[in-house]
Amino acid sequence: MKTIKIEVIGSGCKKCRALFELTKEVAQGLGITNEVEYSTDVTRIATMGVMSSPVLAIDGKPVLTGVLPDKEKLKTIISESISGDSKGANKTSKQKTEEEKCEGCKCGGNC
Repeated sequence: MKTIKIEVIGSGCKKCRALFELTKEVAQGLGITNEVEYSTDVTRIATMGVMSSPVLAIDGKPVLTGVLPDKEKLKTIISESISGDSKGANKTSKQKTEEEKCEGCKCGGNC
């Protein structure tokens, strides 16, 4: 398998940390040996042209923004991103469900 860079970028809120932990679990389950990185440098999110967090980036490209998907959905997103077969698995922040909205940070549910 080629070397890939997987990174979760967020504000440090509960949802951002949860995406990081879930991403590590899914990556390990897919046999990805690269370390999943976590960053709270929100200026990097803006430089990617994204306006919501958390962001899951693969090889520097955002593949998921603003949501915390379930494990199977995240597995599909990562697999398709690595294979280059994106079939609309990405969900934007406008499509968040109530349970996916952030709790406990200063974003008011908008991160």
